[in-house]
Amino acid sequence: MSTKAHSIVMLRRNFKHIARNPTSVFNAVLMPIIIMLMFVYMFGDAFNVGVDYIDYATPGLMLLAVCYGLGATATAVNSDMTKGIINRFKVMHVSRGAVLTGHVVASVLTNLAAIAALIGVAFLLGFDPSASLLDWLGAIGVIVLLGVAAGWLTVALGLSAKSPETAGLASVPLVMLPFFSSAIVPAEKMGPGLREFAEYQPFTPIIETLRGFLNGTPSTGDVIPALAWCVAIALVGYLWARSTFTKRA
Repeated sequence: MSTKAHSIVMLRRNFKHIARNPTSVFNAVLMPIIIMLMFVYMFGDAFNVGVDYIDYATPGLMLLAVCYGLGATATAVNSDMTKGIINRFKVMHVSRGAVLTGHVVASVLTNLAAIAALIGVAFLLGFDPSASLLDWLGAIGVIVLLGVAAGWLTVALGLSAKSPETAGLASVPLVMLPFFSSAIVPAEKMGPGLREFAEYQPFTPIIETLRGFLNGTPSTGDVIPALAWCVAIALVGYLWARSTFTKRA
């Protein structure tokens, strides 16, 4: 079998595991929706962002939806490594790249399902984007690129952890980082120190790029840094994951 065929088999295997684990489905799909409802109904009137709060918050929550499914990916990767599954695959001559790629693709597809559900709820809450078809395609492209980048970084974290429990904890910083960006409130409304951190951390230009596409006014000043961060994170994650996988397997 080719590497592509092996990757499809690994992807099917990962989806079966996801379906048998309701907790991972809750974290990946329902938790971002709950956070959206909480911020819009509990805190939305407390923030003056110049537009309806649901329009401002949805792009940031889309990125948050990507991050919330990463813990399950890290745990699954580490479980494969620590429970001897990888050794069985080696005996079966399964492509090493297929094992890792299967986890990344499953993570990206889960992200897209979570974001589709999130956007559906956002429309019910009054979300009114001005995006054209090309703008929507641009936003989807950024989300897919971010999903691939975050997926490879999470796989690397999962491979490097000593146990499935620590692998899940290793992804917590990625879940928390969007809260210290422009996802919930504009960076300029934050206090000194935190404002600078929010402005220059990787997720803020990605969120502002999504916000620009959904408003129909994408800015090159946001798009280029966002794409650069995604490519850099993907490259680091991929090289780190392959290196760690080769050493531990």
